[in-house]
Amino acid sequence: MNNNQTYRFQFLMLILVLVISFFVNISFGSVNIPFRSIFSSLFGKIENSTWEVIITDFRLPKAITAILVGSGLGISGLLMQTLFRNPLAGPFVLGISSGASLGVALVILGSGLFGGAFAASLTTKWSIVIAASLGSFLVLLAVLAVSSKVRDTMAILIIGLMFGSITAAIVSVLSYFSSAEQLQQYIFWGFGSLSNLSWNELLIFLGIYLIGLLLSILSIKGLNSLLLSDNYAKSLGLNLKQNRLFIIIATSLIAGTITAFAGPIAFIGLAIPHLTRQIFITSNHKILLPAVCLFGAIIMLVCDSIAQIPGSDYILPINAITALVGAPVVIWLLVRQRKMIF
Repeated sequence: MNNNQTYRFQFLMLILVLVISFFVNISFGSVNIPFRSIFSSLFGKIENSTWEVIITDFRLPKAITAILVGSGLGISGLLMQTLFRNPLAGPFVLGISSGASLGVALVILGSGLFGGAFAASLTTKWSIVIAASLGSFLVLLAVLAVSSKVRDTMAILIIGLMFGSITAAIVSVLSYFSSAEQLQQYIFWGFGSLSNLSWNELLIFLGIYLIGLLLSILSIKGLNSLLLSDNYAKSLGLNLKQNRLFIIIATSLIAGTITAFAGPIAFIGLAIPHLTRQIFITSNHKILLPAVCLFGAIIMLVCDSIAQIPGSDYILPINAITALVGAPVVIWLLVRQRKMIF
């Protein structure tokens, strides 16, 4: 295993596939748009004003959202698998997704308790995003408070799962007392969606994503050290508690924001790091971090293209497509190798 290898060819190929996937994703939909018209729209102007509106107002923001979501979940999955030294850890093991789900459930399912105009104001798009963000943040604070007193990393993993169980129980109680319309709205949010963001919302999403990405990049040295042992990391002068805090905050910012804006999207964060390691045979996070970014973005664009059903008005739930793609990948890796590269 050569950690000094640059993998230049692999990176160039991934960038090429990403660009192709990006244009294919914009082209597909209920109205198929030729590549030439997409190029003209992005780098000039096209004669068909309808296509111009479809590309700039709908498909381009959706494609960029897919890139951010896929790369973000890939990074979060890599950070969690390295931190917990567990190949089956994903970005939502800290209960972030469950916290977001609880926040949204309190707004959608609990809005009936308030009634009238106040209930209508609670179920707006921004109130759902804020509720999901607050839910994720509060669970994060609880996990950080516990992690400051618990030294064992695996204990944090178990505590995160317990927080998830508690929030799931509260959501179940709220669901029991909710109307059919409220349940339907909550279920639709749980399906996940990449097509609901305007340009202003996308800029907010991008800003928070970049903060999480910066923290991830700053954690690279610590991530490489954690692969060996805690004692080795300490001998290098690494502050384990601070490094663990950085990784948890970075994951929570990225995964929490993705859940708030796009809904809980399953399996991408779990599968992408393993798929990446099949091409990049290294444990060096200076290579793995940009690699999972590219790989995650490509897989998300492909999943979204499948979900659109080209030539049809129907759009399948993105969460279902990612699970259909991600679950067989993990099973195949387990059967093929018995032991995952880690």
